[in-house]
Amino acid sequence: MAAEQKTTSRRQFIFDAARMACGVGMLGLGLGLYTRQALALPPVAIRPPGAGGEKDFLGACIRCGLCVRDCPPQILSLAKPEQPIATGTPYFVARSGPCAMCEDSPCIKACPTGALDHKLTDITKSRMGLAVLVDKETCLNFLGLRCDICYRVCPVIDKAIKLEPRHNERTGSHTIFEPVVYSNACTGCGMCEQACPLKTAAIKVYPIQLAKGELGEHYRLGWEEKRKAGRSLVTPEIEHQYNLPEGLKYEFGGRGLVPDTGAAGTAPPPPAPPSGAPAAPGTASGLPKALQGSQL
Repeated sequence: MAAEQKTTSRRQFIFDAARMACGVGMLGLGLGLYTRQALALPPVAIRPPGAGGEKDFLGACIRCGLCVRDCPPQILSLAKPEQPIATGTPYFVARSGPCAMCEDSPCIKACPTGALDHKLTDITKSRMGLAVLVDKETCLNFLGLRCDICYRVCPVIDKAIKLEPRHNERTGSHTIFEPVVYSNACTGCGMCEQACPLKTAAIKVYPIQLAKGELGEHYRLGWEEKRKAGRSLVTPEIEHQYNLPEGLKYEFGGRGLVPDTGAAGTAPPPPAPPSGAPAAPGTASGLPKALQGSQL
């Protein structure tokens, strides 16, 4: 009897140990897949205001759901495993529910880890994403129908979205007011996408990493460097001189090269030869030989 109990206890121990090992293994596998999913997924989700870069946000977010709980319009959701978003992280869909741009930012205040930046006190400074006019062929303004809805609903109107006039080539006599998004002011709230009256919005909000390119450190924009310095970077600043044929000047009104009549600040044309005297070699009526007989 004692031997049988001892054998049973040994079998039970082996069974329990195997079950524990399997449980630990499955837990490790699950955590590994979860981490791999979070790192491998592209940044396609629009995050709540105050979220930084996707990598930093995923590292700081503990998937607690407090921001979702405290969102007044209840537009935030937690990602599910079957979605192409890191599981358990908050996001919103601009087309169905844009950010309400709450002045007191309760979602940020609810975040316990700083994944949503508590230093963000001005909601208009948030950068949840970037609006992009993805389809000019269906945008009503580009069709000349004066929709303007995306412009009107923008919480930072005339800064994030502006209407820039251009000629309507189709009619030849009307103006198209083209919606233009400025990335330095767009909050990515999604109000423009939600309000677009088309069946599928012509303007969409994307994560900034997907919506914008990047110049690279090897590019330097001279005008930006000059603006930052408040002066010319080349001293002294020398007026550009064109290397033009003798006796000619460049007329910027559209005529191109014209004879220099000796206006102020320009050299006078070569004097004409005396009456009856042969023209100077290589010239005809004061023009270079290359332009003799040509019509200006």
